[in-house]
Amino acid sequence: SPGRWTPAKCPESTNCRRRIGEAPRDGAERSASYHHYLSSHSSSMREDGDPDPDRDRLPGKPWCASTAFKLTLPLIVVLTIVMLAPQIHFLFHLGTTDMKLASSIAVCPALAMARNVTFYTDDALAPTPLPLAHAASDGPDIIHAFQSLSRTTVWKSIANITFEGDTFEPEGMVRLGDDRYVVSSGHWTVPTEKYGKIIDGTDRTAGAGLAHLMVYNGEGKLLADATITKEGNDEYHNGGIDYDGQYIWGTIAQYRPNSTAYVYRTDPATLVPERVLNYKDHLGGIVHDTRDNLITALNWGARDAAAWDLKSAKTGCDAAPKPERVVRNPSYFIDYQDCKWLGHSGFYGGKSVMLCSGVATIGGYNLGGIALVDVKTMVPLAEAPIELESKLGVRLTQNPMDVSVKDGKLRLYLLPDQHNSTLYIYEAQP
Repeated sequence: SPGRWTPAKCPESTNCRRRIGEAPRDGAERSASYHHYLSSHSSSMREDGDPDPDRDRLPGKPWCASTAFKLTLPLIVVLTIVMLAPQIHFLFHLGTTDMKLASSIAVCPALAMARNVTFYTDDALAPTPLPLAHAASDGPDIIHAFQSLSRTTVWKSIANITFEGDTFEPEGMVRLGDDRYVVSSGHWTVPTEKYGKIIDGTDRTAGAGLAHLMVYNGEGKLLADATITKEGNDEYHNGGIDYDGQYIWGTIAQYRPNSTAYVYRTDPATLVPERVLNYKDHLGGIVHDTRDNLITALNWGARDAAAWDLKSAKTGCDAAPKPERVVRNPSYFIDYQDCKWLGHSGFYGGKSVMLCSGVATIGGYNLGGIALVDVKTMVPLAEAPIELESKLGVRLTQNPMDVSVKDGKLRLYLLPDQHNSTLYIYEAQP
């Protein structure tokens, strides 16, 4: 109405301001004000004449009020969901698996009760927080560094660390940072004896012994020794072990081929074993694929690999689910003893990859080596022989192994000797 006119969009200009209640003076001034408004907002027009989508955002309004932000936000949300979906999917199934295993161990605590731990210090068994697994940290770097290995690779000695006390026969090892090593070992109290023929599918007596998990610090001091089987159990042979960022996974079997075994997992902070499943064959090395929640375990000599899907397999102290697959190992380069899961490798087209160490006896000669292996097919992706020996004359890749990358160079941690063990740390030179 007359006397209350003001422009609908009044720019921040003294020439255009109108007090409420003040009418325009004349048409010429109104026209001048309009041209001044266009001039002062020319920066809001694109060169092609299209208006800037943010031109209607008034000065002083937050950036999130812009049209561009409102249009982009839904796209950002969708992309974020797509990127996180695999991790959310895995965590959901991993949580379900954890609940299943926790429930089964609660009704069958015999394995946990078999644990007998001797603590030699007040130090924690594992660091807090726990380190990431290879697959979530240096897995791709390990695979990349492996590509430079060959028969002529020069291995530089970084350190020799004497492990305190009797280590029995070390079988597997997990490195939890620079200051913690967990070793799976077997203490043989009655040796096995060969039959000279096959009886009930195997070639020797059961023998007797105890399975141990032993924790050392970075200087080789023994912090704790956990006996995780009972005297008199036929299954006492501890195999290779793998660490998935939360648990250590292992196997305990009869110390003879074509026998029986079970898979267990343990929290490195407590060393309380939880029986996951049972199997009618010897099992040694094992890895846990945390993306697909699959465990793969190797039998005597790593000739076969059996895999179970923990999302669907029945688990628990009495469970003996059929493997999802059993694959024959096509390689006779070495018999894999200790393996570490490195993740699904982009370098190898998304294949699930593990690094394994071991030896093979050929005509009285012990050949040592390491290999990158396709977990699903057991086809070796890359191999490298290693002729290094311990001071006691044992191939360094005879038993436990772990790995890291330092300044782009592959570094191996090896514990080959029985009873009086030295941790050998070697680095591949370019």
